Amino acid sequence: MWIVGFLLVLGPLVTVHELGHYLVGRWFGVKADAFSIGFGKELTGWTDRRGTRWKLAAIPLGGYVQFKGDMNPASMPNPDAPIEFDTFQCKPLWQRALIVLAGPMTNLLLAVAIFAAFNFAYGKVEAHNEIGSFAEGSAARDAGLREGDLIKAIDREKIEDFADIGPIVMMYPGREVDITFERDGTERTLPVVIGESIESDRFGNESRIGRLGVYSQEPEFVPVGPVESVTLAFDQSIGLMEMMVTGIKQIIIGDRSIKELGGPIKIAKYSGEQMSLGPLALVSFAALISINLAFINLLPIPALDGGHLAFYAAEAVRRKPVGPRGQEWAYRTGVALVLMLMVVVTVNDIVSLPIFGS
Repeated sequence: MWIVGFLLVLGPLVTVHELGHYLVGRWFGVKADAFSIGFGKELTGWTDRRGTRWKLAAIPLGGYVQFKGDMNPASMPNPDAPIEFDTFQCKPLWQRALIVLAGPMTNLLLAVAIFAAFNFAYGKVEAHNEIGSFAEGSAARDAGLREGDLIKAIDREKIEDFADIGPIVMMYPGREVDITFERDGTERTLPVVIGESIESDRFGNESRIGRLGVYSQEPEFVPVGPVESVTLAFDQSIGLMEMMVTGIKQIIIGDRSIKELGGPIKIAKYSGEQMSLGPLALVSFAALISINLAFINLLPIPALDGGHLAFYAAEAVRRKPVGPRGQEWAYRTGVALVLMLMVVVTVNDIVSLPIFGS
């Protein structure tokens, strides 16, 4: 199930990502020499009437569109390629930037579409921001909050619905925050140290998250229309990306362990587990991975989409492209960083497998 789930999740998401590049490139008149799902040796493929080679490759860890004028699948420009109207490099800067941006944006829009469909089908959860009860060992209760207190703000961030508390608290176990609340018509503020909770799902996967230990009064599902379902889906997707940024920052400064990073093996494991729960769980997980792909590809690392966009930003400021030698060294550094990260997350994945007792 790990293998099947992995292919069902990553295959379509990579295809959608590369189709974003390909379709916007076609829109601007750029010829694609190759469209590949996977890397390495070609397993099967065909060439269409435009001369694009569509292929399935042996290593299913990504894909690429190689446009005319590219020296390699990483879209490094070929200095020896003739300048023709349908090459990638001859297009205006804004068109090249949109072609590169189209891949991650397509992944993001796919996640928005999935979340919007769920919102429209099931509605949204609404819960009043009044404390209904406390969990055992509640950090909020220990700090002096009581049942019936109305939480108004956390570190000056306004709380209008109980769901607003999660994004402010979950990523910051052990952090002290100021909670502003209303009691008996009087507004007060108390410092609270967010509790740390190690929680596991039915498959034994553990996560370290922050908890105040408060429960709302009875929540309810409220139907939403098509427009609100889409705007809510955008908010949900952006919120998840903000949590990813926070997680990366915490790993860099040492607030979180690098062991919390996962790679292809962990994606395969989670994909198989979610597939065992049914198609809705698998589709929901695919939306999360789609946002991850968008986020990772937007990082300013050469060889990733974000690296290309960084070069274009430099070109816009300098009013001329970065020199071939500078690009070559940047791409080599970027590839080395990506490979190093892949080694780290793969080791993390292997060590966390059940056969090692984790």
